[in-house]
Amino acid sequence: MTTAFPYRTPIDHTPRERINLLVDGEESSKVLQTVSSDTAQQILATLDDEPATTSDIAEAIGTSTQNAKYHLDRLCEANIVEAVDTWYSRKGTEMTVYALSVEQLVVQFGDSIPETQR
Repeated sequence: MTTAFPYRTPIDHTPRERINLLVDGEESSKVLQTVSSDTAQQILATLDDEPATTSDIAEAIGTSTQNAKYHLDRLCEANIVEAVDTWYSRKGTEMTVYALSVEQLVVQFGDSIPETQR
């Protein structure tokens, strides 16, 4: 069966080099909780290879699509993962493609991040 939708278009995505996380309040604690999950770490490892859809990620790490989506949403809120494209299933259903938004996450404890590291 042919489809009018391109199934999987090539993705040209380059993540930012790094993001600095200053641990000094509730918001940064949420980010640390997000990345401390085993599932989130498996998702990050999967996306380190190449961008993928929620269902591809779920299959790769052996979890449900709903669980993968939950963790992807948290990782997106933390600006560690981002939606980079839309692919279509063979039936024409839109599927969001996710990729790492940064290559490095630098965690610093204290009051401020030095100017040279911003």
